[in-house]
Amino acid sequence: MASINPGRMTHRWDGELVVFHIGMTINKWWRPDQWMPLMSDMPKMLRELSTDPDSGLLGFTMLLGARGPYLVQYWSSLDKLYTYASAPTQEHRPAWTRFNKRARTVPGAVGIWHETHVVERAETIYVATPPMGLPRATETVPIASRHDRARARVADGRTRGPETTD
Repeated sequence: MASINPGRMTHRWDGELVVFHIGMTINKWWRPDQWMPLMSDMPKMLRELSTDPDSGLLGFTMLLGARGPYLVQYWSSLDKLYTYASAPTQEHRPAWTRFNKRARTVPGAVGIWHETHVVERAETIYVATPPMGLPRATETVPIASRHDRARARVADGRTRGPETTD
């Protein structure tokens, strides 16, 4: 079990930041032949990404929604996310091909969705929690007195991509 960070914590990150949400909706629960294979594909992709320090994946959190599981992923680069998604020799492309083949046999049994957010500013606060979310994916730091308010944290929460000059 992860230890609890005492006090009020936030994150620190100086670089491009991409937040990627991806999930599935199970529309026909009585068709596990359609949705169970998807549930086994995602751990393979996460293992592949997590063991490659150059992949660009900073971290992730798996959640369970009313219609199925989804992930919040933190990436260091939009280019690295797109490179992984389109790489024919890595886990994602074959999994996507398998999904499309199954989807044609039983249309609408399972839905897939994603959202990609390129983040200019990010504000976080975690009080008496284990490392989680953005601080776990980047760096967890105590909140200094000058960052006691959310407005101050978001003002200093600019993430910097390679082309940004501040």
